[in-house]
Amino acid sequence: MFLGIDFGTGGARAVALAPTGAIEDFQRLDFGRLSDHERTGMWQEALWELLARLPRGVRRRLSAVALDGTSGTVLACDEALLPAHPPLLYNDARATAEAESIARAAGSDHPAASATSGLAKVLWLRHRLGPEHAHLYLNQADWLTGLLSGRVGVSDYHNALKMGFDVEAEAWPEWVNYLVDLDYLPQVLPPGTAVGPIERNRALDLGINLDCLVRTGTTDSIAAFLAAGVHEPGEAVTSLGTTLVLKLLSEARVESQQYGVYSHWYGDWWLAGGASNAGGGVLRQHFTDAELEDLSAAIDPEADSGLDYYPLPARGERFPVYDPGLPPRLEPRPADRTRFLHGLLEGLARIEALGYQRLEELGATPLKAVISAGGGARNPAYTRIRARILGAPVRAAAQQEAAYGAARLAMHGGAIFPRSTRS
Repeated sequence: MFLGIDFGTGGARAVALAPTGAIEDFQRLDFGRLSDHERTGMWQEALWELLARLPRGVRRRLSAVALDGTSGTVLACDEALLPAHPPLLYNDARATAEAESIARAAGSDHPAASATSGLAKVLWLRHRLGPEHAHLYLNQADWLTGLLSGRVGVSDYHNALKMGFDVEAEAWPEWVNYLVDLDYLPQVLPPGTAVGPIERNRALDLGINLDCLVRTGTTDSIAAFLAAGVHEPGEAVTSLGTTLVLKLLSEARVESQQYGVYSHWYGDWWLAGGASNAGGGVLRQHFTDAELEDLSAAIDPEADSGLDYYPLPARGERFPVYDPGLPPRLEPRPADRTRFLHGLLEGLARIEALGYQRLEELGATPLKAVISAGGGARNPAYTRIRARILGAPVRAAAQQEAAYGAARLAMHGGAIFPRSTRS
């Protein structure tokens, strides 16, 4: 059996796979409302609780486990993994001065040159805690992997990207050492690398196979990409949740801090992506779930609504255009609510199409097909509208859970990432 565990913002989920790839068991645990000081305690409790909930037969047959966590969520801790400060979450943007220091050292287009990057948070924490309080700075997935394996201070290419790790050189660059001192940062390995067996005492307590390997993990969005089963450059996954997140498998690496675009290592290829502030969040401002279902059924997806919307939930956009002051464009608003929804769905599809066009303009492989994940993937009218506007085939992902992608990483290790015959 192979286990994947996904830690998101609101909860954690676990998927156990048989050798055939069939799902043997699924568990989920919601965190509820947490204060900053409660987060690490809940994450640790959730990790052990999810393992304990697995059927005994699954636990005894576990061969490998891999975790994913939210990208850019950072903890400061000691060698025993005891946190010295509440974690700074993925969207925490307080480290503005630190981001400016990174931009001066690495260039403004570097993925770490942002106030929400992992490295900016490391610098912010380090300036306030000092070496006597924190000896190690880890991403959420790194910390959880350390709890599982007992091996402290190991990360992966995906989580370490926004900490400044150079995946092409397979090393921390000298400018990162200048800013933070590499002794305080984790060792970085390819995703899916065997770290070692699960921590023995914990395995004995939970009845887990003592030979079960713990592998280096990935980020939650890449785990969702792995779940979708994309195989060729030009194929993409759009996550249709509260926001629109686009990830395109590309032969070329593309970066643009201006548009929030960066590329993750993906074997011999690259996973280029960006995230818009538009998405399902704006639909929830105007429609209930029942209305979305009923009104969508009345839309002719092959016809144009005649409306030109840019449906943001509030002022400000980051991708495919960067404009912190960009206002939502939701006028004129027709009295017919079906037509209003039609216009909103078309607006979201145009933003998605512009996003993939932006990635291509930056040098990424042109779009060939889109696989959809998230709640919006279940709306047939929206899917047909998107196919018309994108000019590419669109289908729903067979597997929607990021934990499924993490379980595939546990099963296949680094072999899951394509290796071309170009070199």
